[in-house]
This record gives sequence, C-alpha cells and structure tokens, in this order.
Amino acid sequence: MIRGIVFDFDGLIIDTESAWYEALADLFGGYGVELPFDLWVRCVGASHAVFDPYAYFQERRPGVVDAAELRKSALERHAAIMAGRPLRDGVEDYMRTARRLGLSIGIASSSRLDWIEGYLAKFGLAGYIDSIRCADHVAEVKPSPEVYQKAVESLGLSPEEAIAFEDSPNGARAAFRAGLNVVIVPNRVTERLEFGPHLFRLQSMGDMPLEAVIERVARMKNSVIR
Repeated sequence: MIRGIVFDFDGLIIDTESAWYEALADLFGGYGVELPFDLWVRCVGASHAVFDPYAYFQERRPGVVDAAELRKSALERHAAIMAGRPLRDGVEDYMRTARRLGLSIGIASSSRLDWIEGYLAKFGLAGYIDSIRCADHVAEVKPSPEVYQKAVESLGLSPEEAIAFEDSPNGARAAFRAGLNVVIVPNRVTERLEFGPHLFRLQSMGDMPLEAVIERVARMKNSVIR
C-alpha cells in the first residue's frame, strides 16, 4: 500500500538544471571555454564531487578569473534565468492530491536546505511538505541511497510504501537502491540520458493524475525496467 510520495527537487519540482547548464556554458564561453554537455551532466542529481565545472574551467584557463568571482557570476546568471521559470507541470496538483488522499509528502535532494526552502517559499509549496532530507542531513548525496533512506524514515514509512519521483539517473539509482518505487519524470536536460531501474516514465506530472500513478505502481511492483 502506498502511504507517501517523495520528490526530488532540482529538475523535478522546478527545472533549475537546464538553467545551470545555460548559465555556465554562456559564462565559460565568454572566456573561450566550451562546457561539454556530456561532462557537465555527470553531476546532475549528484554533486560537484562527480564533476566540478569550476575546476574544469580553471584547468583550461588558470588564473584568468578568480574562482569566487566565477561562482558569483554563475549564480547571478542562474538567478536571472530562474526569475521567470515556473514550476514543472503537475507538481502542485500532485502535492494537493497527496494531501487530500492523506499521503505523507517528502523531499529527498542533493541540494542544500536553504536552497530548497527558498524555492518552496517562493511558490507557496512549503505547507505541503512534511519532511525534507538533503545534503545537510547525509554523509553522501545521490547516487548514494542515504538521502532516500532518511527521507522515508523521517516520514515513518517503509521504502515499499513510498513512490519516488525522479528526473535524473543518479537520483533514480539512489531511490531504487533505497527500496522505493521509482517513477522517472525527466526534464529537457535529463530526457537525453539513459536511466537505470525504474517502474515507468512520465514526460510530465501533468500527463497522469497521481491516483492513476498510484494504481499503476501497485500493478507494476514486480516489473522494474532495468
């Protein structure tokens, strides 16, 4: 029986990820440095420990710009892009429906708490969320399963009682390893990537009501796509 849902954050609730690539590629390009998509995407859903774009830049243009200034410029460009970016389709409908159905709602993210809370406040979503577990709470972020393990524990659920909604291969891998029922909802960056184990794929949460997702998960529990 499904008793809760756990959302990833970046790229799933709001598409911050394509904005990061746009901001970094544009910034680096101004210094004559190309940021290959296939390198940058390694850190999507994970952390810069997997691939650090700033270290990559410094290796190619050492001493051209201070590292702190580079990060500041990237953040400013990202914020400008995000200023006009809406929630992904169906996100608030899923949260509203989950609340009506009496399901617990959590977030499991590789980002920092203040980053997540800022966007939740901006879009008026904080009241839907029962628990957030993120980089502040774990020793290792995704693809380690730790953040999902802590998320379901904080909601008082066993992993099989929760659906994880993920947009990235790293995140889907983490949720699967933690034992959750994984539904992938790739964004315009991650739709090009190959995913590991999951139950099924949605193009958008606007494509299928949450009640129908829960019914489909119940039918497919032993039909993982690998």
